[in-house]
Amino acid sequence: MNLLIVGTGALANLFAARLTRAGHHMAMLGTWREGLDALRKDGVRLVDSDGREYRFKVQATADPRECVNAKHAIVLVKAWQTERVAGQLRQCLADDGIALTLQNGLGNRETLARSLGLNRVALGSTTTGATLLGPGLVKAGGEGIISMERNQALGPLEEALQSAKFNVQRVDDPQSLIWGKLVINAAINPLTAILRVKNGELLERPFARALMGALARETANVANAENIELPFDDPVAAVEQVAHKTGANNSSMLQDVLRGAPTEIDAICGAVAGAAEKHKIGVPANWVCWHLVKSLESS
Repeated sequence: MNLLIVGTGALANLFAARLTRAGHHMAMLGTWREGLDALRKDGVRLVDSDGREYRFKVQATADPRECVNAKHAIVLVKAWQTERVAGQLRQCLADDGIALTLQNGLGNRETLARSLGLNRVALGSTTTGATLLGPGLVKAGGEGIISMERNQALGPLEEALQSAKFNVQRVDDPQSLIWGKLVINAAINPLTAILRVKNGELLERPFARALMGALARETANVANAENIELPFDDPVAAVEQVAHKTGANNSSMLQDVLRGAPTEIDAICGAVAGAAEKHKIGVPANWVCWHLVKSLESS
């Protein structure tokens, strides 16, 4: 298949490398100049869990006109970039094409659909881990699951992902998964960014662990007010399990802060606070973490 990856960050590089290794032609659309230069020069470079590096040739471009009539696109940019990406996809996605968003946070599907139409956007999530080591260079993290809504148009994309040894599942209620991932992200990501620690260290610090639990419970309460059935019964246990399984990982938000890049905090804790206000629910932990991470960005 000819596939389009939108983004040049950690997950975008991971997906491009594994799909190329499986025999698919990959185009990558982005704006990060250093990342695009590295991809054009050396291809996408993947470091596995044993430290071995592999290189795969990809087409890397900042011009959507160079990847016109794309039938299947996977959107892997930060939430704050979605508005721009929607305009780019309007230029290059085929009339019968479909874009699958696997992004963090709330509102990405809606933003894409305003430009592309609802029938050309599919909702999904992933818990797969990756760490960006440099432009075009990614280290594989924990093996997670790619969850996608039931949509016939996604059949070829599902087969391609499975050929690259990704764990793929179809779900009837993707909003449940989006909010489930939001619970995880809201509880782990801002704390790791503020404290500058790996995911697992949150479990080793009693006060950080307590705050992580408070963030999880707050977000779950808002999901309940939104009539969302979460994919787990105990939000605190779910968050702690993820923190344990990804203990050696730097969260994507910590990676952003360390690089001095904008974060997705508005689409995570900020989105929780916005939804909570609508229902007149107090979410003090989310509100404080939202503002603290925004303060890190502005510094």
